[in-house]
Amino acid sequence: MTADSSTTSDLFCSWSGGKDICLAVHRAHDAGGRLRAALTMLDETGERSRSHGLPKALLEAQADSMGIDLVFRSATWGEYTDAFVDGLEELKARGLTTGVFGDIDIESHRQWVVDACERAGVTPLHPIWQEDRRALVDEGLERGIRSRIVVVNTNHLPEEFLGRELDAETVEEIVAAGADACGENGEYHSLVTDAPLMKQPLEVEVQDTVRIEGYAFHKLTLADQST
Repeated sequence: MTADSSTTSDLFCSWSGGKDICLAVHRAHDAGGRLRAALTMLDETGERSRSHGLPKALLEAQADSMGIDLVFRSATWGEYTDAFVDGLEELKARGLTTGVFGDIDIESHRQWVVDACERAGVTPLHPIWQEDRRALVDEGLERGIRSRIVVVNTNHLPEEFLGRELDAETVEEIVAAGADACGENGEYHSLVTDAPLMKQPLEVEVQDTVRIEGYAFHKLTLADQST
């Protein structure tokens, strides 16, 4: 925990659906906090998450499995900060005044969070701030946080990594390819499919592969579990 990380019992988080924020939330639970709600930013269509391109149904399934409420805001990049602050203010109105964030070591990202939280009058926690990136990936795996790669920056990693489970072998291959193990520089994004705080795992299916401006990502849907 960092200097801005006083522990409180009821928490919210900024939820991308990926491994880093999932680990940060588990760390916050270790320190005595309990996640009650999450804020997720969607693109201007309101259909997919801004950073990871995940459909609302998958994000809602994650939240349901963790037993938390999920607050959405939809915005263009130009509207992003104001919409994010508005979401924080809604969480504050619900009595949640401390939030968990998954930033690791990019100061401009952390400062943006601090500034947004100051505007909304809430307190940010950064449980994994300034820790070794590779060690964090390994810790997530050891804790049983399972995730799959759903976005690849093809300027840094081959598209063949898309869809792979993030396990020890995959991490080694990411490093061998010259990319950061954690993907903190945007080499890839992940979707958590199972974790200790989830009541049941997430089953997904790939609908299509989309390639846009150096990025490849899977269009995903919840798997049909009726059969």
